[in-house]
Amino acid sequence: ENGLRKQNLVDDVGLSPVTVSKMGKGKMVNDKIIDRICEYLECRPRDIIEIE
Repeated sequence: ENGLRKQNLVDDVGLSPVTVSKMGKGKMVNDKIIDRICEYLECRPRDIIEIE
């Protein structure tokens, strides 16, 4: 939505490409990863997580 690219998560947040790939496939990642992404995006976990 905000122009964020997967490479931003690798470069700016410090996530591994494997982790970013998992997220792109809808696989679970740990809460520390979610916290780092939320800090970067200045949002809350509920803003970026979809619970089915």
